[in-house]
Amino acid sequence: MIRAESLTKVFNPGRGKVVEAVREASFAVARGEIFGLMGPNGAGKTTLLRMLGTIITPTSGYCLVGGLRADEQPEEVRRQIGFLSGNTKLYGRLTGREMLRYFGRLYGMEEERIKDKIEELAGLLEMGSFLDRKCEGYSTGQAQKVSIGRVILHDPAVLILDEPTLGLDIMTSRTILDFVLEAKGRGHSIIFSTHYVTEAEMMCDRMGFIHQGRIMVQGTQEMILQETQKDNLKDAFLSLVDREIPQAI
Repeated sequence: MIRAESLTKVFNPGRGKVVEAVREASFAVARGEIFGLMGPNGAGKTTLLRMLGTIITPTSGYCLVGGLRADEQPEEVRRQIGFLSGNTKLYGRLTGREMLRYFGRLYGMEEERIKDKIEELAGLLEMGSFLDRKCEGYSTGQAQKVSIGRVILHDPAVLILDEPTLGLDIMTSRTILDFVLEAKGRGHSIIFSTHYVTEAEMMCDRMGFIHQGRIMVQGTQEMILQETQKDNLKDAFLSLVDREIPQAI
């Protein structure tokens, strides 16, 4: 459903310090699959996700979504994507319901379809108790639920979720993770960025470890553990990072 081919992003080329944020990233995500993207801050995760979401343009390489090249048909590709970034904001003066209705109209949905979809999402994300309050009074968890509702409202084939549970309490995190698994069951292709090893173990069918802009390894949890000869993902990641660091003589 989504395929990245040698995606590379270089910032400031020819203007002082050059930063190669992502290097030759290639992977594919099938329909009904969750692909995890793991790495430390500054590893290139968000830059990679923004290229996949057509928010920034690759320096080289390309991405296919539903058979369409994102650099050639960005508008058509965006209709198939729901993108949740770490800095997604809500309009404080609107209620959650008004916020969702507004984006439903932007997506070109019919009013009755918007109404039905909001009610469906209110139940799935447990938003009924606050959906008619203004967003400016929301907790972090409540705001994140509405943000997720916004990106999935138009029922996109692909979901790109950049650390969707960051900073949330355990109960809200569980609701969101259950929702992501339910979306997988409906056939959505999901790219799931996370810092949390336990989330990756629980959620992801396959995953890629990214460090200094390069995907060091990708595959199922069993494949990664076998390749690194480790018994847990944390140690597997650290061993791969150690391979990247030149040893002192």
